[in-house]
Amino acid sequence: MKFIIGRKVTMTHIFEDGKMIPVTLVETGSYQILQLKTKAKDGYTAIQIGLDKIIKEKKIKKTMKGKEYKVLKEIKVSEKDLESYKVGDAFEHDFVEGDKIKVAGISKGKGYAGAVKLWGFKGRLSSTHGTKHELRTLGSTGQSGLGRLIKGRKMSGRMGAERVTVKNLKIVKIDKDNNLIAVKGAIPGARGALIELDSR
Repeated sequence: MKFIIGRKVTMTHIFEDGKMIPVTLVETGSYQILQLKTKAKDGYTAIQIGLDKIIKEKKIKKTMKGKEYKVLKEIKVSEKDLESYKVGDAFEHDFVEGDKIKVAGISKGKGYAGAVKLWGFKGRLSSTHGTKHELRTLGSTGQSGLGRLIKGRKMSGRMGAERVTVKNLKIVKIDKDNNLIAVKGAIPGARGALIELDSR
């Protein structure tokens, strides 16, 4: 399967042919198939896998029986491919070094931000002639006669903490012994964040 979920570890660099390559390490592993979704029963075909198994019995709810995992993820597959999977089987990725992938994750949350930081606005007026405290203000937001703001106006607000997908990243190295994948460049998310790797 050319799809897997993992956790972002850290960013580092490796050397190849005397050149330094910036990479991000993603921790993966062997996952268990928990459920098969069929078109007849669920309306689509997919396999469900679990990540981060819950060990303490007191944290396992009755509704989680047989699926004692913190994170459940569904991977859509074709009806033909679904026949090759069974509940309880181990699920591992088939990535090889050199694969081009797209990586998706939740970007770092930066809290409430002003319009200059959030949207890259230039700022209001110049830095002279009595413009104290006006350099990073939003400026006028409305127009004459309407009496309200038009929906979608770029203003201050929450920044980050959104799903971001980065395409055409390259897998530089795979360390199967330590369950690590080195992806060239930066990927979204903080350390420990869930990351989706897909080359389909």
